[in-house]
Amino acid sequence: MVRRPVEGEVHVHYGQIYVESDPDSFGPDLAEAFAGQSGGLCGAAVSGALWLTTGLHTGDVGFTVEVHDQAPPLDAAWEDVVEVSFRPGSDSSALVQWAGEDTWELDLEETDYLVRYCAKGMDEAHQQDTRLNDEPQLDCYLLQFTDNAVSPLVGKDDHSACTSAGCGACSPVSSARWA
Repeated sequence: MVRRPVEGEVHVHYGQIYVESDPDSFGPDLAEAFAGQSGGLCGAAVSGALWLTTGLHTGDVGFTVEVHDQAPPLDAAWEDVVEVSFRPGSDSSALVQWAGEDTWELDLEETDYLVRYCAKGMDEAHQQDTRLNDEPQLDCYLLQFTDNAVSPLVGKDDHSACTSAGCGACSPVSSARWA
C-alpha cells in the first residue's frame, strides 16, 4: 500500500525544501545537514531532519511524497537517486518550504525509515534558475519513505552537475555510496 501526503507542485527558494520533525526547531543549517557527506542531493546528517536540494533556485517544482509499507521498485526514469536512513524526532513530521512559508503534514510514525529521494531535470532547472507562473515545469522530485526493517539500502546514483562537489549552488555533500 502507498499513501501520498504530497502530490503536485511545491514552491522552492534557494533550491531547497526540508523534512522537519522537531516542533521546537527551525531545521538544520546547510553545514549541519550535509556534515560528513559527499554529494549534494539530500542532507541527512541531522537527526529528525532532511535537507532536500532542487535544481530550480526559485519557483514551483513537481513534488510527490510517498509512504510505503513495502520497498517500491526503483524507476530507471529518475536521473538522480539517493537513499538515506531517517527517523522522525516526534510524531509530527512535515515537508516544509523555505522559511516555513508552507508545510505539508506527512503523518510519519516515530520509526526508522529508508528514504529514497529521486530527481529529474535538475541541470536544466538549475540553468533556468527561476520558473515563472506561465512557464513549463522543468524539474520534478519523488520522496519515498519505507519502513527500514523491510527495506535495506540498495544504492545511490547522482549524475546531475548540480549535485556534484563543483556546483556553486550545491555544497559538496550527499549520502555515502551503498551497494
